[in-house]
Amino acid sequence: MPDSPGFAGPGSTGAAGPEATGFPLARAVRWDTVVGVLLLVVLLLSFGFVDGFGNGLNLSFLIGNTLPIALIALPMTLLVVAGEIDLSVASTAGLSGAVMGALWNAGMAIETIIPLCLLLGVVCGLVNGLLVTRLGLPSLAVTIGTLAAYRGVAQIVLGSDAVTDFPTQYLDFASGRVGDTFVPYALPPFLLLLAFAFVALHATPFGRSLFAVGANEEAARFAGIRVRRHKLWLFVATGFMASLTGVFWALHYASARYDNATGLELSVVAAVLLGGIDFDGGKGTLGGAVAGVFLLGTLQNVMSLLDVSAQSQIVVTGVLLVLSVLGPRVARQVAQARAGRRAAGRPPAVAVPGDSPPASGAG
Repeated sequence: MPDSPGFAGPGSTGAAGPEATGFPLARAVRWDTVVGVLLLVVLLLSFGFVDGFGNGLNLSFLIGNTLPIALIALPMTLLVVAGEIDLSVASTAGLSGAVMGALWNAGMAIETIIPLCLLLGVVCGLVNGLLVTRLGLPSLAVTIGTLAAYRGVAQIVLGSDAVTDFPTQYLDFASGRVGDTFVPYALPPFLLLLAFAFVALHATPFGRSLFAVGANEEAARFAGIRVRRHKLWLFVATGFMASLTGVFWALHYASARYDNATGLELSVVAAVLLGGIDFDGGKGTLGGAVAGVFLLGTLQNVMSLLDVSAQSQIVVTGVLLVLSVLGPRVARQVAQARAGRRAAGRPPAVAVPGDSPPASGAG
């Protein structure tokens, strides 16, 4: 299939258009590269000018508070690359946490509860996937509906109660850090999941097929790619990771409530799109998405340290969401315009001696 800006397969430059030339300057203007550089700049400025940002406790809070976004962003990236989206992830996380709290109140062992919650997430993702792939409904409309439905079920399951008395060892794992470092216990498992998702998207036939599906679903289907099956598995994976996030959220904040993770879908979508994943599908990199996640998490942490109100932080997230859609499109149009100018400036082809027979009577 044609290479896309998000495909980094063997022999690919990972770019299209001007980037496909492999020039360092062309690669430097890729949107995911810009986001990575911006993340480094924000970190350097925060370490230098924001009081308390660089201490170990705050860095641990930053990573721990960003991990729920990052966990869901992994499968969401693959889903958006394939041209779909799931806006019910926060409600699935809330439902998972509510069921966890209700079962714990009922006396069930936590070792049994967590697998059941993860299975519930699989079911939620399966429902979304079947509605989209078998009935042909648009994923945006479907997941807006299940967003409300799953949150309503969570409220029915747990009501307004808050469950806080989970086992100490689980609470310590979700919120504690390794020794005196700023590294949370939950970070290494996330890095393993990140490595798995990266390989799946950028180094396997399955990942290449997702870019093909997102770029042109009909062409992918004619090429023999099982489009509906791939999308169904992506919705299931997204539901699973959303439920895992719900479990982590309840343990990290030591509170299982039906309204856990409310609004998290906005942060996830904003971070993924900010990282350069094209909303239309077929373009983007997982590295860019993760950079977008931690850029958003860093900005939220800095705003909290500067006593910016929660309402203002939501406004900033919304503005970033708009910019994340607008920015890559503008960058792509600029790159295409540059490519057009270069093509227009090339001299016309000159005939090579010997290409045509010599004139009669020549030498």
